[in-house]
Amino acid sequence: MNHIRDIQRTTLPNGLTILTERMDHVRSVAMGVWISTGSRHELPEVNGISHFVEHMVFKGTKNRSAQHIAREVDAIGGNIDAFTGKETICFNIKVLDEHVPTAIDVLSDLVLNPTFDHDEIHRERGVVLEEIKIDEDNPDYLVHEIFTQSFWKGHPLSKPILGTRETVKRFEQDTLFNYYGDRFLGGNLVFTAAGNLQHDEFVEQVRRRFDNLPAGKSPHTQEAPKTHARIQLRNKQALEQVQLCLGVPAPQVNHDQRYVTLMLNNILGGGMSSRLFQTIREERGLVYSIYSDLAPYRDTGSLCVYAGTSAAQALHVVDLIMAEFRRIKSSPVDPGELRRAKDQLKGNLLLSLESSTARMSNLARQEMYFNHFSSFDEILQNVEAVTADQIMQMAQTLLRPELVAVTLLGRLEGIKLTRDHLVC
Repeated sequence: MNHIRDIQRTTLPNGLTILTERMDHVRSVAMGVWISTGSRHELPEVNGISHFVEHMVFKGTKNRSAQHIAREVDAIGGNIDAFTGKETICFNIKVLDEHVPTAIDVLSDLVLNPTFDHDEIHRERGVVLEEIKIDEDNPDYLVHEIFTQSFWKGHPLSKPILGTRETVKRFEQDTLFNYYGDRFLGGNLVFTAAGNLQHDEFVEQVRRRFDNLPAGKSPHTQEAPKTHARIQLRNKQALEQVQLCLGVPAPQVNHDQRYVTLMLNNILGGGMSSRLFQTIREERGLVYSIYSDLAPYRDTGSLCVYAGTSAAQALHVVDLIMAEFRRIKSSPVDPGELRRAKDQLKGNLLLSLESSTARMSNLARQEMYFNHFSSFDEILQNVEAVTADQIMQMAQTLLRPELVAVTLLGRLEGIKLTRDHLVC
């Protein structure tokens, strides 16, 4: 039990963990079933299967057709959704508190009783292949994907979440059932809920449905990936802008200095007052979009800068990014900027926990990565404890020339990017 957040936890005999957070001031309940497996845990020949299974559970269960699922959720004004990441799959639904029993029933049915019908698999292959094409048409997404495949090369973390045209075309019913049987086990699942609900009542309803779920836990024994500081220039004539993704390795999700890394990211490119935005967009007008972003995983992470600019200015933008790297490494952040960055980070972290959906997601993340539930006061204290010297030391640790990887995508005629441009 958490002394400020009303969080309760129950583990069923088969290993399924149920977490609830009571929020008296809302009329909604958001709930999610989280499976601790994702695209990084797939064999190369079935890359994309986690995402495909996530799609297929909505195509019918032993008790409901796809249309039945959609109608039943619409009839109670609910929102049902799912997503796949590198390390998790999540099925979630949000409803008014009076409709919790129906929501639990639908969500449980999806997770426990998929049929993976042959005809539906054939149809859904087409849907996912179109989804892959949409992403390939999105330059921002595409440059990150090309960067990722090179940065973590040789490790499953480098593979696309959606899979490839070749792997998706190979998925058959037995492939899906084999994967499902290996991963959908009690010890791999966390069922979280937040909103206007009672823990014991909620647990009883979940227990009735999940009692027969097999126990067990998939071992994730992968080695942490090595990173590759490659320079990639990828021509794509159809693009008007050059897309730039530049990154370095960063600490894993539960690193004891994670708040320092969050602050460093915030100051570099975390908002409109950040150094990269102010210097490169506001002062020089060289980009429309520029930001930095952290992608932390269980055993590693990355800190990346993205920008879209003209071919004529691409190398100049790289030089300016490197200049900001040098500046944050060589001199401490001044007190006024540090204060602004702390207040912004506190606002971001706490505002992100206002909705029942966000709390439900936060419960799962805390359980799966931290085994600890942070109170609001604890979050604020951790942010306030970060010092200017710690930020400078973290910058010196992460922003090293030999670790910098870059991908440029677009019309690149005449652009020559060498390691000399990456001195920081």
